[in-house]
Amino acid sequence: MKIKKAVIPVAGLGTRFLPATKTVPKELLPIVDIPAIQYVVQEAVDSGISEVIFVTGRGKDSIEDHFDESPELEQVLEQRGQKETLKGLRQIAAMIEVVSVRQKKPLGLGHAVLCARDLVGEEPFAVLLSDDLIDAPSPCLRQLLEISEEKKESVIALRRVPDHEVQRYGIVQGKQLGDRLYEVESMVEKPHPNETTSRLAIIGRYILRPEIFALLERAAPGKGGEIQLTDGIADLARQKKVYGYEFEGEHYDIGDKLGFVRATVAYALKRADLKKPIREYLRGVIDRK
Repeated sequence: MKIKKAVIPVAGLGTRFLPATKTVPKELLPIVDIPAIQYVVQEAVDSGISEVIFVTGRGKDSIEDHFDESPELEQVLEQRGQKETLKGLRQIAAMIEVVSVRQKKPLGLGHAVLCARDLVGEEPFAVLLSDDLIDAPSPCLRQLLEISEEKKESVIALRRVPDHEVQRYGIVQGKQLGDRLYEVESMVEKPHPNETTSRLAIIGRYILRPEIFALLERAAPGKGGEIQLTDGIADLARQKKVYGYEFEGEHYDIGDKLGFVRATVAYALKRADLKKPIREYLRGVIDRK
């Protein structure tokens, strides 16, 4: 079955970026001049997804608005002759069908995914986390979909991390089946480095079978009193095969300030209009040091 739907949880409060996120959703903070969430949605589109389900919270309506038409703004741009800008805005509104569901309480990522159950239905689906930007020749989600289409099972994105980052991620133990491909045997949420020998971290891209919903529904709260998606996937792996794939591409954790700055610089350097002046500026800064 072709996977058509992607769930993108966007209900988080963005406390690590206060005061910027007091009134502006962190997902709309720009990487240069494009909101971070647009990069994530574009990855879904480029991977063949036709419907995005946002799991939102209070104060997040502007995320949906970003992917909607804006007749008043479009009229002003048209009157000013700003044809390229107008074309870009219309492309954003036309890029994909967007629907949303509200997560009324911050009960964890697993609960956020569970909120989308009625909109997903009984079919496999994708999950993309907006804190993770992945710059890759082939979209990360597309890489996972190719494995899922072959194996007909759930697949999660993996990246090897150094010891000091282990406590930031869900960590997978698994049997290596081939180049970059693993069969998941167990996983643990944010362990101390001494608690696991694995350094395979789960990064925010998933292809999940619909059986995950029943497991999340009866899952006990984990760390922080939240329903962890990692726990649900671990239960799923005890019933069906779950695969992990070390994706190809550069990962930026933009939920972290340093990661956000890294992503901004990296994406600016990819742009023809900014590459040269940014390089010159960075060289100047380094020389002054």
